[in-house]
Amino acid sequence: MRSIPAGDGPPDLPSVLQYDDADTPCDVIDALALVHFVTGRHPWSHTVRLSRVRPDATLTPPDGELLRIATEHRQRSRLLGGDGWTARVVTWKGRGAEVTVTAVSDEVGRAALDRIVEGAAEPEDPDTGRIGFWHHNPRRGAQRDLRSIAAPEWPQIRGNYTASARVALDALMAVTPETITGRLVLLHGAPGTGKTTALRALSRQWRPWCQVDSVLDPELLFADTSYLSEVAVGEEEDGESGTGRRWRLLILEDCDELIRSEAKQATGQALSRLLNLTDGLLGQGRDVLIAITTNEDLSRLHPAVVRPGRCLARVEVGPLSYPDATDWLGTAAGAPSAGATLAELYALRAGAPTIPSVPAEIGGYL
Repeated sequence: MRSIPAGDGPPDLPSVLQYDDADTPCDVIDALALVHFVTGRHPWSHTVRLSRVRPDATLTPPDGELLRIATEHRQRSRLLGGDGWTARVVTWKGRGAEVTVTAVSDEVGRAALDRIVEGAAEPEDPDTGRIGFWHHNPRRGAQRDLRSIAAPEWPQIRGNYTASARVALDALMAVTPETITGRLVLLHGAPGTGKTTALRALSRQWRPWCQVDSVLDPELLFADTSYLSEVAVGEEEDGESGTGRRWRLLILEDCDELIRSEAKQATGQALSRLLNLTDGLLGQGRDVLIAITTNEDLSRLHPAVVRPGRCLARVEVGPLSYPDATDWLGTAAGAPSAGATLAELYALRAGAPTIPSVPAEIGGYL
């Protein structure tokens, strides 16, 4: 363990940075950026995140002095200093940027922050959507990374779904804050039927009133109460238009173990915490919706998950029938007589060999 003096702070606020061999130069910049905040010289701090940054953006104001720079695999960290302010600027390849400013006052800090990010944000592509990805960082706890993803318009992909799924998804796409009657959105069906694609379209359709986040480690989310509390409180995106509080949609993909009928025995309190987030005390006043995708049949899900009043939507996303599959392909050549999933149809269109999905028989050899 080594120590570096970080400045001459007040006697009651010593400023010493400690680091070990596990720390990287980027970690050192993270610490140095907070020195004046720790000592009290800079009592003001604010952080903004940009999901997309223009390639030519410098994120350096004319009055900013470059004090440190560190580059890792996909990350570049810089420490800037100016008259009464310090800034930590982190950029990631394909993942936007994060700017943290500490300053002697609100006025000085906000002015510096505005100069740093002015004109840096790349105009948002209407065919993309912004989704926050939550994960638990062993060193920093709950962390949310904002990324842009392809988000198709619902009318353009509506033909990828069965008639019953189209009707249910039409109703889901038309939901507004005033028509919400439940907090759980359940999409179930065989793999490759387009559940995730439907959620990407939903993120675009709900963009004016709903912030969409995906949890990458849902099994850890409901096992760690501190992580769950952080995600439940959420993180507001900077630069959103409009006024008032936005709803949030949390996406949990492939959570079969969490919502099966035997989930209570298999996962302990995880199911209870999930339900508490939808309509229990934890979810009160949070304006949080939860979308779960699963490959399980509805009959195998826990009764508490599918009970009336809890689900805003329960959508079975199944394979297309033979007539629908031939319409989708534009030809009957190669279309499986039993129908096909969306993934199989895309493979057929691309000329790739496909193996039709065959349900496994219980008791058969693997």
